[in-house]
Amino acid sequence: MKVVIQRCKSASVTVNKAIISQIQRGYLLLVGISTQDTKEDVEKLANKLLKLRLFESTSEEASTKTEWLGKPWQNSIVDIKGEILSVSQFTLYANIKKGSKPDFHKSQKGHLAVELYEEFLKLLREGLGEKNVKDGEFGAMMDVALVNDGPVTIVWDTRE
Repeated sequence: MKVVIQRCKSASVTVNKAIISQIQRGYLLLVGISTQDTKEDVEKLANKLLKLRLFESTSEEASTKTEWLGKPWQNSIVDIKGEILSVSQFTLYANIKKGSKPDFHKSQKGHLAVELYEEFLKLLREGLGEKNVKDGEFGAMMDVALVNDGPVTIVWDTRE
């Protein structure tokens, strides 16, 4: 599985001109599922996201002369009781090496991908709380809005 992790101050998903999900401080995730991914990849990704320390500790002073509010890279999403907005995105596995049209052969077929994606959301909700994990609409055309915090953006693939 491949994920783009964006630490955010707020994020939302709109479908057919209606906001269907929105969060405040936390992560906006763009999640791609490949033809090679299994339940093990789902578990690996969910565990990594829940433990990843991308937030500052405001109980400690910053150790640099930057404008950090506290000591950076100390707290996880669980520690800060943040929120996650997860958006499925098959285009993360696009191949653009040949020609000008993307090739999506590495992206999992929708009916198979949705099973792994739902399991992924379930694990996140178990770790962070049901109301703190929201998602877009699988397979829909979505408008995704984001106020990136930092900016902090990390791309990770469970196979690397």
